Amino acid sequence: MTSVVQLIRSGALSDAAEYAYAATVPAGSRLVFLAGACPLDADGRTVAVGDVRGQAAQCVENLRTALDAAGAGIADLAQTRVLVASTRQADLVAAWEVVREAMGDHDVPSTLVGVTVLGYDDQLVEIEGIAAVAD
Repeated sequence: MTSVVQLIRSGALSDAAEYAYAATVPAGSRLVFLAGACPLDADGRTVAVGDVRGQAAQCVENLRTALDAAGAGIADLAQTRVLVASTRQADLVAAWEVVREAMGDHDVPSTLVGVTVLGYDDQLVEIEGIAAVAD
């Protein structure tokens, strides 16, 4: 099935960003608002303690699972926000590289943010998203 999400790029903005700058969805689409995907295993334990890349990978897997439960997939994402509990830009970049690779050709508009702390013990990464599917 083809995604209803249309990614928008602008020649007036830098192409240095690895994502589209905007996205639209047609009227009548069903929006899916995703809670932040956390680096938790099925038992609720934080995985990959101290490993930004490992936690980002678990977050992506949990995001995929939530999308699937809503009848959506990665290509249906219209926006994401990647939160990284760090003051080091290198940690943000490490998380972003994992997320960006998981998105494949779907360069969804995204925001990468460094935060002071996240909700679970030893949590370093969280991914929020909004998806849209045909209704």
